[in-house]
Amino acid sequence: MKLAQYRKMLSESESMILKQLAEADPEKILDNVDLITSLQSAKTTSEESNIKIEESVVLEKTIERVRNEYRSVAVRGSVLYFVIKDLNLIDPMYQYSLQYVQVMFNLAMRQAQSAEELQQRLSNLIDSITRVIFTNVCRGLFEQHKLIYSFLIAAQINRKANKISDGLWGSFLRGAGVIEKSKLPANPDKVLIGESSWELAAFLDLNFEVFKGLCQHIQKNMAAWKTYIQASDPLVVKLEEPYQSKLDEFEKMMIIKIFRSEKILFALSSYVEQNIGRFYLESPNTTMEILYNDSDVTTPIIFVLSQGADPTSQILKFAKERNFEENLAIISLGQGQGKIATKQINDATTTGGWVLLQNCHLARTFMPDLEKLVDDITAKKQTVNPSYRLFLTSMPASYFPVSILQNGIKLTTEPPRGLKANLKRSLQDISNEFLDTAAKPEIYHKLVMGLCYFHAIIQERKKFGPLGWNIKYEFNDSDLDTSKTVIKMLLGENDTVPWDAMLYVSGNINYGGRVTDDWDRRCLMTILRKFICNEVLDDNYVFCENNIYRIPEKNVVEEYIKYVESLPMTDDPAVFGMHENANITFQQRESDSILETILSIQPREGGGSSEKTPDQIVLELVKSIQDDLPPLLNKEESNKELWQINPEKNLIPSLSTVLLQELERFNILLSTMGRTLQGLAQAIEGIVVMSQELDSMYYSLMNNEVPKVWNKVGYLSLKGLASWIRDLKERVKFMSEWLVTGGPNCFWISGFFYPQGFLTGVLQTHARKTAIAIDNLVFSFKVQEFEKEQCSIKPVDGVFIYGLFLEGAQWKKKCLADLNFGQMSMLMPVIHFLPLQQDKYQSRSDNYSCPVYKTQTRAGVLSTTGQSTNYVLAVDLPTLDQPPDYWTLRGTALICALKE
Repeated sequence: MKLAQYRKMLSESESMILKQLAEADPEKILDNVDLITSLQSAKTTSEESNIKIEESVVLEKTIERVRNEYRSVAVRGSVLYFVIKDLNLIDPMYQYSLQYVQVMFNLAMRQAQSAEELQQRLSNLIDSITRVIFTNVCRGLFEQHKLIYSFLIAAQINRKANKISDGLWGSFLRGAGVIEKSKLPANPDKVLIGESSWELAAFLDLNFEVFKGLCQHIQKNMAAWKTYIQASDPLVVKLEEPYQSKLDEFEKMMIIKIFRSEKILFALSSYVEQNIGRFYLESPNTTMEILYNDSDVTTPIIFVLSQGADPTSQILKFAKERNFEENLAIISLGQGQGKIATKQINDATTTGGWVLLQNCHLARTFMPDLEKLVDDITAKKQTVNPSYRLFLTSMPASYFPVSILQNGIKLTTEPPRGLKANLKRSLQDISNEFLDTAAKPEIYHKLVMGLCYFHAIIQERKKFGPLGWNIKYEFNDSDLDTSKTVIKMLLGENDTVPWDAMLYVSGNINYGGRVTDDWDRRCLMTILRKFICNEVLDDNYVFCENNIYRIPEKNVVEEYIKYVESLPMTDDPAVFGMHENANITFQQRESDSILETILSIQPREGGGSSEKTPDQIVLELVKSIQDDLPPLLNKEESNKELWQINPEKNLIPSLSTVLLQELERFNILLSTMGRTLQGLAQAIEGIVVMSQELDSMYYSLMNNEVPKVWNKVGYLSLKGLASWIRDLKERVKFMSEWLVTGGPNCFWISGFFYPQGFLTGVLQTHARKTAIAIDNLVFSFKVQEFEKEQCSIKPVDGVFIYGLFLEGAQWKKKCLADLNFGQMSMLMPVIHFLPLQQDKYQSRSDNYSCPVYKTQTRAGVLSTTGQSTNYVLAVDLPTLDQPPDYWTLRGTALICALKE
């Protein structure tokens, strides 16, 4: 600033001299005393200014040099801010203003340990800034997002340092994309290496120098790679050379993604620990005392809620510790509570009281008023009583005031995770007095402990996804409390123990009232029968084969709590009735969820070679799909026998009607694809305007996802874009061959848009043939001992079908059997679907009624038939070694199409 002033003074002096010279009389210039005085003064000023300028230039360079030495600190702050800024795309409650981050940044600067050496000082500053900002933001994140936040910090630091290329980052999140078959080398082991996994390996081989020769190396050294692929913990197994030596940590994660994608969850943790430290994997310890000290009259404390969590007791306890109980006003927001809340806040700013506004998400219309109240308090903070505090609780809501979120202190509240934590929570509200007042106290003790187990198990089954429940249900403490009360009443009203009544009321009403899926209801009742049964009264009764989970012998709550404390922290899948492979399913779901969440907040950028722009990548992809798009299915080119009219019924065959319906659906999909692909290519080239539909499609193709406009007219599928395109071509090929040949010997049930329609067509064919009403027909099932390639003839009645995958079990020796470790599903042999008259078919009691779903999601929309749109039918499968309930708890089902 001083340098600018000196230069300005010099410039003004020069201008004044020039003006005086211009106005002076040339003949008397030497006699002009004022001019001479001005020149002498200007000379002195010029000399002084030049000296000052030289000194300032030296000082400016020194300042610039010192500033550049601290540039790394500023860069770290910038990286952290942009990571935090994107968090609101994950959850609307994750809002943080630049001002808030600056406050934390300055706080961290002051807290950083001093050092004599510059590099040590820089290291201390960077470490302090990263830790302080991480801690303050992390406490406001839900548990499922904390690892994402930590990983984004580590990854963005390395991306800024050019240790991770944009291309590799995109490939890590998006996968391989569509690859031409001609460029795809032969897969050396299709059992161990899935199709999409091998495509990713080939994509890396083709596009990144560090992975050149990867596919060839795997082909030549498959035995060594097999050891790595089958390792229980591939993170600790060394890769084959040269890849162990030449790949960095992120590049090694790409190898994990290829062969063991379910371990990405652990690979991310390892990456964070190795790059920025273990501190960033641990949730910061946050107490009410810390929150209170970090807040002030202008900074509300916001508790972000989740189902089953309530921080009110924490606030009440803290108020009691501070002797503030009398000065704490609690208002549960809802209709008509806005005016009361406003008055309480205004009063508290004067008296120094605390105000707790509960359930802000239920008072949407009050939120603008609340925002204005907080703004007004901020404007007059000098006059506000310093003891005043505002506490808010709310579920995530997009309409919660952004300004309050950005400048408030946030803390997430979540229910306990894990069987042990759930049991402890259920027992904390139970007393011996409550249990001993029952009519049959010894029995009631056992039943209540059994109910606590049941409640914890149905809560924790959710983590296994569709294997646990088709639909996620929000069971809560009120279900448990009601069941305890009803069972206590039933025990008092009956001389004998009313097992059936307790089962029905607890299972079908108290808990079952939340359950909307019939197969979930079957699972819930199966679980409950393990805990409400006569055997539970036996002291030696255990709930699973590992003998850990049982009811303590002594009927004392303190003994129950002591026993629960001794349980392992990690839940054994056996206690849920599930196979150890269920943990792999859980890990895969968590890993997929993390990558999908990170991908959802990324800007548009290339996912392959970083030399190409996003427009170039999408255009190439569009051309590739266009060139490979199957032609429309044409009825005119079909086998004429398909359309022969039955002279008696005057109708074409039922399955031909099904085929016509399928042709129409496939042609609509193919036409939509052709139209939108052409439109997108023209929009990218600037020929037409990029509509919202095309813009969404552009983004989907960039992310290796099936565009919504295709899904809208397509079939249910969970596949990524590349796998979906291959699957579509196979389906169209199946329909095309059916058109030409007049009907296959064996039908691919997974190839239909609407397999339920196909099965109805099979029943209708049999009804016409036998003159039995279709309503009186049901399917019987027989699993054959051959695959579809060996199916050389058609059955006399019914149809052979193939393409179903068994999940949660395997087919072995003509019955269901447990899966091998690491095996998630298996392709079923051909199954004969044979229609029979309803009164002539009786399912055996040892058969497992196995539901068939279109996709692994299992859940769907409730259709007009009362069934899920994802559900097809139930197939009876023999279970010789285990009872049907065993497979119910395993989550065993048949799936038409796997994700990969």
